[in-house]
Amino acid sequence: MVRGVWGVDSAQVVTDQLFQCVRTEFGYPKFWGRYLVEVPNVSEGLTRDEITRIRNYGIKVLPIYNAFREAVGYANGQVAARNAVFHARRLGIPKNKLLFANIEDFFAVDAAWITAWVETLYPTGYRPGLYADPTQGDFAAAYCEAVGNNNQVAVQAVIWSAAPRPGTTKEQKAPRYQPAAPPCSANVWAWQYGRDAEGCPVDTNLADRRLLDFLY
Repeated sequence: MVRGVWGVDSAQVVTDQLFQCVRTEFGYPKFWGRYLVEVPNVSEGLTRDEITRIRNYGIKVLPIYNAFREAVGYANGQVAARNAVFHARRLGIPKNKLLFANIEDFFAVDAAWITAWVETLYPTGYRPGLYADPTQGDFAAAYCEAVGNNNQVAVQAVIWSAAPRPGTTKEQKAPRYQPAAPPCSANVWAWQYGRDAEGCPVDTNLADRRLLDFLY
């Protein structure tokens, strides 16, 4: 049984106050998901200072790229991947670390975009990650189609599943690691099991221990 290592993600910058809130109210995260760029009214962007602060707490940074509104078309997937790599390099995130594309539940998504994300990211030395809900919308079908077209998608990509969602908990009360997965070969190594915690503006997550090697 995978117990899962516990972590959080936030759209807000990780300040000392936010860290202390999470530590007091929920637990000590092993990783913290944060966005590579600012998207107005959605997410505040990472800075080098913030990365240093998070790492000084002994927490690993999980980088998320979300500056796109749909995940459709090979060319668009290439552009998203190149932009994610540009920002990862700008922030000093080393190679061999995962960059997660934030494919929201309501996004249009197709196999071509997913394939492009994987095929464009991998040669740069970064690892392709996909945050998505395998139980809602088009993601599962699109992902499995991409795997059928190129098995390297299944080999190289890591999925951060947004389902099921039993709700946020303290670290000690986290559920057993049972994320939803697409109905085909997939490395589902992270699970956002709770959103919008009361008390601190974070989501709560569990991850397969293997994920930590590919976080910064």
